[in-house]
Amino acid sequence: MSPNSKQSVVENERILEVKDLKKHFRIGGALLSKSRAYVRAVDGVAFYLGRRETFGLVGESGCGKSTVARCILRLIDPTEGKIFYQGKDLCQLTQGQLRPLRKEIQIIFQDPFSSLNPRMKVREIVSEPLVAHGLIDGKEQEERVAFLLEKVGLKPEYMNRFPHEFSGGQRQRIGIARALAPNPWIIVGDEPLSSLDVSIQAQIINLLEDLQIELGFSFMIISHDLAVVEHMCDRIAVMYLGKIVETAHYEDLYGHPRHPYTLALLSSVPVIDEDLRKERSVLRGEIPNPISPPSGCRFHTRCPQVREECRVTEPPSVNLGNDHFVYCHRI
Repeated sequence: MSPNSKQSVVENERILEVKDLKKHFRIGGALLSKSRAYVRAVDGVAFYLGRRETFGLVGESGCGKSTVARCILRLIDPTEGKIFYQGKDLCQLTQGQLRPLRKEIQIIFQDPFSSLNPRMKVREIVSEPLVAHGLIDGKEQEERVAFLLEKVGLKPEYMNRFPHEFSGGQRQRIGIARALAPNPWIIVGDEPLSSLDVSIQAQIINLLEDLQIELGFSFMIISHDLAVVEHMCDRIAVMYLGKIVETAHYEDLYGHPRHPYTLALLSSVPVIDEDLRKERSVLRGEIPNPISPPSGCRFHTRCPQVREECRVTEPPSVNLGNDHFVYCHRI
């Protein structure tokens, strides 16, 4: 949602709440070997998503953003933690119990080329959630597909074509139509713009904003593009090496960033206006190995303001007010 039309989210209107979420992947070693190592892709993440809110999760590639999304949708099972959806802990539900809830939480995938079945026509792709959940069939189903295609800016007669007959932007519109088909309460966008041309990205952003205003779903967007996130989101969480380091409303995050990693990310965004350019914060080194993450603050190996306690003690959550939280010793 654009900055001039942000919606305020009342704290008690949370539709999704993630608490101490962890996902560790076992690697190497024999099945019963004690020497098996773990990739700590997500290692204690907490945030919430409000009704009709757009929430952004940003960070460098490999920080665990997409793993968080897949845990929320239970495409993979979390190692630890709780994921509350309208009061129900999704982590405690069986696949049978999850099935009726899946139509309420949908996903838009990153790659519009690989996320659509090349053997299926558009009518089959878009109607797949309707068929899977037994919502509608027959003529009503065809009318629903035609309606959704028009809603995302495509002609209804396109429903008889195959995915290879469309451009990347059109394919992503088909993916959006499929996500909208069962009238979900939540849509998760896992880097939904990264594989598209910049001009097409702007069209898809405007489309998603209009659809959210009209249909009222909550939207969680995973992205590494800070410009896109600033334009669309009400609140933003910055993630580094499996942990969230700062969460704030978009005005606070972009106007008053506090964590050194957030400062570095924002300083890397190109700015055309010379008067708005700030001193660049350049990070040295690379992201540490998630198999053996650093002790204390995980960012201390690259932080330009590191202290001794940063190397030893994990930073606490500091509440700066107005839903602005920072995990840093220097605050």
